[in-house]
Amino acid sequence: MTAVATSSDQSSAQADRFDFKAYLGQAKDRVEAALDGSLAPERPESLRDAMRYSLLAGGKRLRPILCLAACELAGGDAAQAMPTAVALEMIHTMSLIHDDLPAMDDDDLRRGRPTNHKVYGEAVAILAGDALLTRAFEMVALRSPGVPAERLLKVVGELSLVAGAPGLVGGQVVDLESEGKEVDLETLEYIHLHKTGALLSACVITGAMIGDADDDLITALRTYARGIGLAFQIIDDILDITASSEVLGKTAGKDLIADKTTYPKLLGLDESRKRADALVGEAKDALKPWAEKARPLLALADFITSRDR
Repeated sequence: MTAVATSSDQSSAQADRFDFKAYLGQAKDRVEAALDGSLAPERPESLRDAMRYSLLAGGKRLRPILCLAACELAGGDAAQAMPTAVALEMIHTMSLIHDDLPAMDDDDLRRGRPTNHKVYGEAVAILAGDALLTRAFEMVALRSPGVPAERLLKVVGELSLVAGAPGLVGGQVVDLESEGKEVDLETLEYIHLHKTGALLSACVITGAMIGDADDDLITALRTYARGIGLAFQIIDDILDITASSEVLGKTAGKDLIADKTTYPKLLGLDESRKRADALVGEAKDALKPWAEKARPLLALADFITSRDR
């Protein structure tokens, strides 16, 4: 005898068919439009051009999308989180511009085209990064209509920590100091939790703050962010070995050339992949109490380990 599907079964099946590709595409389109509108014509035009060159160079836009998804998970309006999402991408772009400089990683290629300093010179590239960092705080403090001031103050505090010495700047310093040296797993994870993970954490935490998340959700999101942050970097390390420059949009094999310690160097490729998968599992487990509403964040976690660039 053939079982007849009930309406609840059908609803469950429909809920299971979360169209992540469509979600990602729509969210990215909204983010791209907001990024484009964030840098209107202003003087000096040369500085604005350099800022727009890197900010609008494409990319996955995972950081702003994580922010929007976390806001919605907390019950907030993603539109209110968009200025903060833009600010996060500005901070990320600043870090890329500065990371590519001759004094840092000395890279010529980013997102498939010449790096900022190769086009505008080192001085303007540094200033463009500085301007994007300060514009990020402007986006939160002055361009976030409808968001209560106390929530914006929390967001500013979170961003100031992750963008400075306690976050990505501190991680970058330890990364530079570790080149050519034997580094253990604890130090490697310190570098990546600060250089990469701190900003990814801020993406979900600030989005949740805009949505007025409670303490339980904030705690769970910090666990989620730690897992995806480390997993993201492990996959980056793997792709630096296994993917081409054409696919990555940046120079492949730079870690080997700079004699940097990476996860594959310490653990091997297979163990590194297992570690990334385990971290994503931990991240997803943290959001189990919110599983139904957390579908975008759960799918984004899986995307991090399945990406090819």
